[in-house]
Amino acid sequence: MRSKGYHAAMPASYLSPKTRVGPSPIEGQGLFARRRIRQGEIVAIKGGHVYDARTLAKVKGRVAASYIQIADGFFIGALTAAEVPRNKMFINHSCEPNLGIRGQIVYVALRDIAPGEELTYDWAMEENRAYRTRCRCDARRCRRVLSGRDWTIPRLQRRYRGYFSSYLEDKIGATATRPRRVARRPQGRR
Repeated sequence: MRSKGYHAAMPASYLSPKTRVGPSPIEGQGLFARRRIRQGEIVAIKGGHVYDARTLAKVKGRVAASYIQIADGFFIGALTAAEVPRNKMFINHSCEPNLGIRGQIVYVALRDIAPGEELTYDWAMEENRAYRTRCRCDARRCRRVLSGRDWTIPRLQRRYRGYFSSYLEDKIGATATRPRRVARRPQGRR
């Protein structure tokens, strides 16, 4: 039986040896291609503890943005500040990303990536929470404001099809297969 406050050793995140961390023009530190990365190649795999939204609220101030959402109300990431260096992937957001998500925690190249390119993904691929924040990616297609519900935007669903976290892919599939409601004419005398 685990005692209160006990945490098992946290599995570290995996970063491809073809990557390096360095200063980012988007935000703080970023992940960059050291060598050519081919389309579909695994670039990173998120490690960490799995926890619920209540736990995230308790630890968020200590772990910054070192977590990702993996299901409604569930996240994977560090629980303590000491775990952040082993957990953080340094993959910044971009509205024109070169990475997508396979499953829940695997980040793959959407296209061939040249050495020196910053590796980015769109937060719309994994987030389903109520929030709004200003985007600083400065991409040509920048949405300027990001929300935790951007995965519902039809053009993003088309653009990233197959590269959303699996729980969002399921939601997108469920909304696409729902029968449309047809408005009925009011019954009246003719």
